[in-house]
Amino acid sequence: MPLVAAAVCPHPPLLVPEVAGAAAPELDDLRAACDAAVARLLSAGPDTVVLVGDGPETGWVPSPATGSLQPWGVDLAVPLSPGQPDRGAVLPLSLTLGAWLLARHEVRVPVAAAQVAADTAGAGLRDLAARVSERGTRVALLAMGDGTACRGEMAPGYHDPRAQAYDESVAAALAGADADALLDLDPALSAELRVAGRATWQVFAAAARAAGGDWRGDLLHHTAPYGVAYLVATWTRG
Repeated sequence: MPLVAAAVCPHPPLLVPEVAGAAAPELDDLRAACDAAVARLLSAGPDTVVLVGDGPETGWVPSPATGSLQPWGVDLAVPLSPGQPDRGAVLPLSLTLGAWLLARHEVRVPVAAAQVAADTAGAGLRDLAARVSERGTRVALLAMGDGTACRGEMAPGYHDPRAQAYDESVAAALAGADADALLDLDPALSAELRVAGRATWQVFAAAARAAGGDWRGDLLHHTAPYGVAYLVATWTRG
């Protein structure tokens, strides 16, 4: 059972205090929950951390790779692995924020990354998930993804009355380590609600299922401060 722990975090640029500026304290609780989730991953003693997040295509990102927060007004390069040179493949936002979270914990094991296109489903998800556990003997998986972006009139996708129920169903699935519920998320509805994490969550769920055994879920955070749902959870072996 190579997959020893897994976690879900969101990837808003405002998670980075330098990007948020004066608004940084508004996400202190979210930042603390993400840090707690990463700490739990690392406490499982992995020999490899795998990052998964949405991107322009589906597949593994070659290393070295670097993300940038320059599009959000901060001249900060974020290498996939601490100490890596700032060059190589370009990380999408989701993986850039995942690498930033890992860097806050001085990760000392190899980090691999895969991106998932928003329309990926079925065999494409299962194929990527099956390869997560092949990256090491003891793998920890960090999946980056936001919930709906339709939680209120000021939300990026405006208000959609279906959004809260959708996010609550995801929160319940994460809390209950219910892989089936995550795998049953409807791609069409997810797209309508501007969910950035659907495909990533399904890779997460499929990887946990493929690893076998019992899992225990813990929902650490669920809010929608800017009309976008941010969920943080960990899955550990029961």
